[in-house]
Amino acid sequence: MKGRSADWILAVAGGALLAVMIHYNSVMAKHSSPVLASWLAHGIGTLGAFVLVVAGAKIFRPAPATEPKAKVPAWAYLGGIPGAFTVWLAAVTVNSKLGLSGTLALMLVGQVTFGILSDRFGFFGVPKRRFVLTDFYVVLAVLSGSAILIFFRS
Repeated sequence: MKGRSADWILAVAGGALLAVMIHYNSVMAKHSSPVLASWLAHGIGTLGAFVLVVAGAKIFRPAPATEPKAKVPAWAYLGGIPGAFTVWLAAVTVNSKLGLSGTLALMLVGQVTFGILSDRFGFFGVPKRRFVLTDFYVVLAVLSGSAILIFFRS
């Protein structure tokens, strides 16, 4: 359990930053277009990532490799493509009746569902994991929470 709390805090912070990013992009999309907002988000994000790489290289020295690194699969370089579509789709849906919270809730439904399917079938090299009844309850809970958030807000 030791060290896991830091992971949990970082994951929650990542989720909060995702909500902030989606909000900023939707504001940009409202005043321009979802495609332009996606382009700007990824352009500015590239600059931010560059700063993190440079700062990270000076702050965090990687430990010497004890075994040779495996070659990165070619498809792993395509991660920015779903990211671009995520930004674009979120910019469109946040500016609809769903709003930010509804968009994030349904995005969570998609993430959990795809994660469970990836675990079950081993998509993209993810270790396979058997589907258990708890997985169904998780999806049901996220769907129920999303429905409450979307349909029963005042």
